[in-house]
Amino acid sequence: MIELYTDGASSGNPGPGGYGTILRTVYQGSNPLFKGKLIEKEFSGGFRKTTNNRMELLAVIIGLEALKSTSQQVTIYSDSKYVIDAIDKKWVYGWIQKGFQGKKNKDLWIRLMNLYKQHQIKLVWVKGHAGHPLNERCDQLAVKASKEQSKWQIDTVFEAMA
Repeated sequence: MIELYTDGASSGNPGPGGYGTILRTVYQGSNPLFKGKLIEKEFSGGFRKTTNNRMELLAVIIGLEALKSTSQQVTIYSDSKYVIDAIDKKWVYGWIQKGFQGKKNKDLWIRLMNLYKQHQIKLVWVKGHAGHPLNERCDQLAVKASKEQSKWQIDTVFEAMA
């Protein structure tokens, strides 16, 4: 079982933004030194101009892209109703059928849904800024990345549309 904790941040909407992701699993490999140990990896990145929703999506995408094999059981914890509800309430499937007409973030939704169908995923909404330690850590990673101008990436899709 893999746990994926995610958060996105944006200072202004649009504005500088970042994502934070924590990937956790218990090691099941053949090395007896690590067998049964909790393995945790953190990922973050910042962009010079983006939106909070794009960073929420990207946080999930980065975590899923870090998985080394498909067909994994993954529980994704996010404070983003935008991400959780769009999938759980199946809105995204209607958006796909309509070619995302009138919807934002088509590029990231397509990327996410291609990853989503490769795994067995359970989505769990957590209330943001409510003291959940791993959600708080993801928020710290996202905010820090959003402020590190020297490391900013360019969200070329967003900036081309803006």
